[in-house]
Amino acid sequence: MRLAWDRPGVLRLTAHAHELSALVAAARYVAETAPPDIPPEALSDLRAILADYDTHTRTLGGPPPPSPTA
Repeated sequence: MRLAWDRPGVLRLTAHAHELSALVAAARYVAETAPPDIPPEALSDLRAILADYDTHTRTLGGPPPPSPTA
């Protein structure tokens, strides 16, 4: 996984599908089983991020493009 500053306040994430899947699964678990000490604003933000993620994954369509040859 790599993180890089794209511009102030914006990070670019490059990750394998399984790495992103693990992060999303953990976020969904927290969003669905949130302990009472999580601030409501943080939980609302997390749910909005997951909804946005779901929207964008639907636009990906089919399988990923083939890897470039060496």
